[in-house]
Amino acid sequence: MSLVDQWRDGVRREVDAAVELRHRLHASPDLSGREEATAAVVVEALGRGPGRVVASTGRLVPVVDGGERPVVLRTELDALPINERSGAPWASGNGSMHACGHDVHMAALVAVCRAAVALDLPAPLVALLQPREEGVDSGAMDVVEEGGVQGVDAVVAAHVQPQLAPGVVAVTPGPVNASIDEFVVTVRGQGGHSGYPHTVTDSVLALSNIVVALQQLGARRVDPVVGIACMVNQLRAGTANNVVPDVAKGSGTVRTMRDDDRQRAQTAIRDIAHHIALAHGCTADVDIIPGEPPLVNDSHLATRAHVLLEEMDHPVTADFRSFGSDDFATYGAHARTLMAFVGTGDAAGGLHDATFLPDDSYVALVADALVAGYCAAVAAG
Repeated sequence: MSLVDQWRDGVRREVDAAVELRHRLHASPDLSGREEATAAVVVEALGRGPGRVVASTGRLVPVVDGGERPVVLRTELDALPINERSGAPWASGNGSMHACGHDVHMAALVAVCRAAVALDLPAPLVALLQPREEGVDSGAMDVVEEGGVQGVDAVVAAHVQPQLAPGVVAVTPGPVNASIDEFVVTVRGQGGHSGYPHTVTDSVLALSNIVVALQQLGARRVDPVVGIACMVNQLRAGTANNVVPDVAKGSGTVRTMRDDDRQRAQTAIRDIAHHIALAHGCTADVDIIPGEPPLVNDSHLATRAHVLLEEMDHPVTADFRSFGSDDFATYGAHARTLMAFVGTGDAAGGLHDATFLPDDSYVALVADALVAGYCAAVAAG
């Protein structure tokens, strides 16, 4: 019997307990930066000791030792500040919710790791319980800075995805999630009475034109085959309906699939804001707050995992990409990475929605994706 088959058999013996764990985690979620209780529950379920604290509230837990260059399986710990409306008997009632599938991911990781203990694995296996994936203060960055992936061969994760048909697993080589950077455009003019528009330099009018131009950024500055998403999502200006304000602010996000496009987009945002403001007699300052880089799947890992998942009789695609972002991308500069997406379809609701609730069967499917990722990492060639 192959390693994959042995591992899957072991996982199936763990699934019932993993589903119960999923319900427990879902009923009592923790927000970003407050995941101590969640981490303790998962560590206890793993049964491999306390591990090492990373990123304040996360853990690195060695599961199977036996050499250098371990493969890391990563799960997220945190929930979102959402009042759940799923109707599940085990729904959260504390104002937080696992509305992004992290409860499924944690339960699947536990099943995979518990089954792995009985196997003769060709490379060490480490469980990474990562905090603050949803927060602005990246947990992955802290894991990297604290040496959590130093000497690691590969980091593997799987994420439920309503944009894919139920049961389809996507293991796409190359960029699969976008970078994300936030920006704030501050336009300064000369305010005054709205009945005398010829006496003012209108910051709101200038900002409005900047917003329109930024929304068209992708059509002219980046190859449309690759794409870009630049969205202005907040506008702030004024104190009264009849007063032209001195200052108007707009903020949003810009997302790209390639690092060179990321730099090109940041330059374009500054240029557009500066020149349009100047044309209206105003000035514009642009602050850009860097976020995560593009998430790039290692080609060998994705290709090999594709074959293994097909051998498991799962429908597989290599064509899915998303302009969502994930701080898992941070690990790509330090190790080979693979993020598999597991389709739930839209019947379960959408990510970050108060009704999102994938079926318990996805615990086993996410577990299969993690097993395929590990086995792809240790495969030769």
